[in-house]
Amino acid sequence: MAVVLTMQAQMADPIHFTTRLQPLKGAEAELLFTATIDAGWHVYSTALGSDGPISASFHAVKMEGAEPVGTLKTRGKEIKKFDDMFGMELRYFEQAVTFVQKIKFTREDYDIDCYVEYGACNDQMCLPPSEATLKVKGKSPVAEEKKEEAAEKKEEAVDQVETKGSNEQLPDSSIINVVSSDSLSLSQSSSDSNALWQPVISELQEMGGSDEGANHTLLYILLMGFVGGLLAVCMPCIWPIIPMTVSFFLKRAKTDKRKGLRDAITYGASIIVIYLGLGLLVTALFGSDTLNAMSTNAVFNIFLFLLLVVFALSFFGWFEIKLPDSWANSVDTKASQASGLLSIFFMAFTLVLVSFSCTAPIIGLLLVETTTSGNWLAPALGMFGFALALALPFTLFALFPTWLKQAPKSGSWMNTIKVVLGFIELAFALKFFSVADLAYGWHLLDREVFLSLWIVIFALLGAYLCGWLKFKSDEVLPDGETIGSGQGRAMPVVCIMGGLVSLAFAVYMVPGLWGAPCKAVSAFAPPMNTQDFNLNTKVVEAHYTDYEQGMAAARAEGKPVLIDFTGFGCVNCRKMEAAVWTDPQVASLLTRDVVLISLYVDDKTPLANPIDVTDAQGNVKTLRTVGAKWSYLQSHKFGANAQPFYVMINPATGQPLTGSRAYNEDVAEYVRFLKQGISHYASSH
Repeated sequence: MAVVLTMQAQMADPIHFTTRLQPLKGAEAELLFTATIDAGWHVYSTALGSDGPISASFHAVKMEGAEPVGTLKTRGKEIKKFDDMFGMELRYFEQAVTFVQKIKFTREDYDIDCYVEYGACNDQMCLPPSEATLKVKGKSPVAEEKKEEAAEKKEEAVDQVETKGSNEQLPDSSIINVVSSDSLSLSQSSSDSNALWQPVISELQEMGGSDEGANHTLLYILLMGFVGGLLAVCMPCIWPIIPMTVSFFLKRAKTDKRKGLRDAITYGASIIVIYLGLGLLVTALFGSDTLNAMSTNAVFNIFLFLLLVVFALSFFGWFEIKLPDSWANSVDTKASQASGLLSIFFMAFTLVLVSFSCTAPIIGLLLVETTTSGNWLAPALGMFGFALALALPFTLFALFPTWLKQAPKSGSWMNTIKVVLGFIELAFALKFFSVADLAYGWHLLDREVFLSLWIVIFALLGAYLCGWLKFKSDEVLPDGETIGSGQGRAMPVVCIMGGLVSLAFAVYMVPGLWGAPCKAVSAFAPPMNTQDFNLNTKVVEAHYTDYEQGMAAARAEGKPVLIDFTGFGCVNCRKMEAAVWTDPQVASLLTRDVVLISLYVDDKTPLANPIDVTDAQGNVKTLRTVGAKWSYLQSHKFGANAQPFYVMINPATGQPLTGSRAYNEDVAEYVRFLKQGISHYASSH
C-alpha cells in the first residue's frame, strides 16, 4: 500500500534520554538509560514477546573490558494493561523510566559502545524503533574501590556514608562520544562534498513541489472497506441471519411499526459502533510512523504473509477460525437479560462474535492494507466502511420488508464467494513476503518467481469459477445437494465469465516471465531488476544506488542529478517506474539528460562502519544500515520521509534545481518537472 505522508513531515520528539555509567562496588557497574516522557506518550517495557509491540532491548556494539550481567531491567512505575488486539498483557511506562543494564569489568581499561532500542506511542501514533545511545570509556574503578574500602574501615560511620556517595559519581575519565552531523564523513573530506549533505528544506519550500503521495486516498479506503463489508454480508455466517433478525424486530413490535424500525436501525448502528471501535483501537496502538518503520521488517512481513495464508486456507474450507463459544453465549445471555437499546447492542455484539469465522479473514486483510497505508485515520475509516455495508441490509430490509422475498436464498453461491476470496488473500500474501525478501536481499521471490506463483493462483481461480476444480466444501452444498467425486459443477454464467477473466489475467502475466512490463501488476510484483532473464531492453534503471558515487559521476559528465528516494516495499514507486518512467519521452530524458540515482531507504545491508549523527533536536542517532543512511539524507537534507520522492539537484553544489515531486502518474507533469530542472542546470553553467 502507499505511504500517505506530506512532503514536509514534522519529526516528533516526545522521548528525552540521558545516559551514563554508574559504578557500583567491586568490579560491577550499571549502564543507565533514563527517559523523560512527554505527556500523553508511553514507552514499552522489556520482553513483551515477538507478537507484541516493540520491546525495550539492550544491544552492545562494542564492549571491551566489560561484559553484560543478566538482562535489561527497568526502574519506574510500570503500567500493566491487557490488550485485546494483541491478545496479551502490555507493560509500559509514562512520564519517566530508567532502563538498567548491569555490567562487570574484566580489565582495568574499558571501552563501551551500546544502545537501548525502544518503542513509544501515544493515542494517535507511534514512533519507529528508536535508540538511546551510550558511549563511554576510561579506567575501571576496581583499584580505586579497593583503596576506598580500606579507608572506609578507618573512618567514622558518617564519613563512610559520605565516601559512599562520592563513589557513585561518574568517573572523570568517562567520555560520551557524540558525533554531530557536520562531522559525518561518508567517505567525503572536502568542503564541496560536505555541502552535498547540507539541508535545502527552505529552498525546496520556496520552489514548491508536489506532495501527492496518495495511492489510496481516504475515499478509496472507505470504498475498500465498504466492498469488504458487502462481501462479508454474502458469507454463510451472516446472510441466513438477516431474514431471521429482521423478522424478529418486526414481530417484536407488531402494534408499533416505528418501534420495530427503530430497533432495526439501532441494531445497524450498533454494528457500526463495534467495528469502528476496532478500527480506532488499531489506530491507537499502531500509528503511521510505527507501521511505516515495520513495513520492511522481515519478521513483521512474514507474520502478515503467514496470517493471510491461514485466512486463505480457512476460506478454502480446510479448517474454521472460531472464537470460544462461551464468548458468544455470554454476550447472548446479557442480551436476554438486558432491555431496551442495550439489549439490541448486545444482539449486534453476538452477531459479530458468531460471524467471526467468516468475517475475520476479510477484516484481517482490510486492516493489513489500511494500517500499512501510512495514514493514521485509515484503519478507523476502513472499519467504518466495512461496518456500514454490513449493517445496511439489516436496516434496509427492516424499512422495506417486501424486499426479503426477492432476496437470493442461501446456497452454494456463498461458498463460491468464500473460495474466491481465499485465492485473492493467497495472492496478496505473496506481496508481504516479497517486501521482506527485497529488503534483506534473500532473492527467494524474484520477479519471475512471483509472477509464476500469481499465474498459477489466478489460473486455478479461473478453473474453479469455470467448474473444473472443486474443494471439499463444494462436495456438500448448503441446500443439501451433493456432487459426486470427479464430476464437474454446473456454474452460473456470472461465475464462468469471472473464470474467463481470471484465466485471461493469468495469460496476461505470462510474457512478464521474459521481461514484459505487466503494468497491471507492477505495484505488487518485485522490481524489474530482480529478474534474471529479461528480454525487455526498454527498462529504465538507475546506474547508481549510492549518493556520493552518483554525484561524482554527474559532475564528471556535466549533467544534473535526479534523486529517486524509493523502497523495495514501496507500491507507488513500482507504479511510477512502470507507468511514467517507461514513457518514451520520460525514458529519453532519464537516460540521456540526467544522472539517475535510486536510494532505497529500506535497504537492510549493514554499513561497513556505523555512523553517528545528531538530528535537529540534538539527539544522537546511529545509522547502521544503508537504508538508514539514505533515510537520514532524505529527512536531514530535504525534510521529507515519504516515498517515492523525486528531487533534481546540482551535483556541484547540492542545491535543488526545481521543486520536488512525489507520487503522480501524470506523465506530462513529470516531463515538465524534468525539463525545468535540466533548463535551470543549463542556465547556471
